[in-house]
Amino acid sequence: MALYIWRHPKPLTAVGICFGQTDMTVDSRKLKRLANQIQRFARLHQLPKVIWVSPLQRSLKVGQLLALQGFECHVAPELIEIDFGDWENRPWEQIAKQEIDEWCNDFAHFAPDNGESLQQFFIRVEGWLRAHIAEQVTNTIAVPILAVGHAGWINAAKMIDAGQKVPQVAADWPRSVAYGEVSILELSGL
Repeated sequence: MALYIWRHPKPLTAVGICFGQTDMTVDSRKLKRLANQIQRFARLHQLPKVIWVSPLQRSLKVGQLLALQGFECHVAPELIEIDFGDWENRPWEQIAKQEIDEWCNDFAHFAPDNGESLQQFFIRVEGWLRAHIAEQVTNTIAVPILAVGHAGWINAAKMIDAGQKVPQVAADWPRSVAYGEVSILELSGL
């Protein structure tokens, strides 16, 4: 079963800001551009007109635009980005260096106050992936999944699909996918 997941467009105020679950706005033209790109991709590859999105507007609004083009849109809270807790929506330069060092040195288990650790995040991502794989088992034909997600979520899903463990240090975290980029996961390693 394949998962086609696009990263949402770049938020308007993302530069230098720590954001995971912060609900940031995106230029409407970029939202439309991504929705049109997904629509064309689905038509070209004869994929189902069903899209999964997170409830954050940078993902949700793409799904809403696709719904206007005949897609069935499902909102899944499990697709939301990692929760940075008290770091959310703060400039990175205003987060204490000691806290960032603690995070980098215990990357899998450290969580900012009121936030989510990478270990907890991986459990959530894997849970969503496994639920969709289990749903496919009842179907006679595997139906590809289309989604609009977030960079951290996509990286976690790629690592899980490849059978990799939660990174223990920040240096092991992969580079983020580009805004609007599609990642294709086969979901065979779960």
